[in-house]
Amino acid sequence: MGIRVGFGYDVHRLAENRKLWLGGICIDHSMGLLGHSDADVLIHAICDALLGAANMRDIGYHFPDTSDETLDMDSKIILRKTIELIASKGYVVGNIDATVCAERPKLNPHIPAMQQCLADVIGTDPDNISIKATTTERLGFVGKEEGIAAYATVLITKNA
Repeated sequence: MGIRVGFGYDVHRLAENRKLWLGGICIDHSMGLLGHSDADVLIHAICDALLGAANMRDIGYHFPDTSDETLDMDSKIILRKTIELIASKGYVVGNIDATVCAERPKLNPHIPAMQQCLADVIGTDPDNISIKATTTERLGFVGKEEGIAAYATVLITKNA
C-alpha cells in the first residue's frame, strides 16, 4: 500500500520582543516564540510528521538549529522544502490533523487563515488541513504561559 501515517510534536518557549508565528501567519500578541527560525511550532510539528511518515528522519536533521542558513528562517520555507523532500520519494499530502496548545492568545479566530496559508504552501485544499486549538487548563509550562506546543498527525500517499 502507498499510504503512510506520521506524527509530529514541537514546543517553543514564549519570549518578549519576538513575533508570534503560528501556521504561517503572524498573530498579534504581547510575546512570540523563541527559536533559531521563526519558531512556528505548528509548522514544525507538521514537518516532523511529514518527514516521519516518509521515513526521512526529522526536522532538525534537515534544518539544523546550528546552521546560519536556517537562522531566522520563515517556517513556510521549511514546510515547502519538506514537501519537496517527501515528493522526492513519490509522496503527496493526503491530510493533516493538528492541535496547538496555548493559553493565550485565543487561536480559533485565526484557524481559517492558518488553514489557507498552509494549503497554499503545500498545494492542497484547505479542507485537507484540520487545526484545533486547546489550552491545558493552566497546567504545566503551556498553562503558565511559558511556551506553546503543537501536535500533528499526517497521512501521505505514494503517487502511482
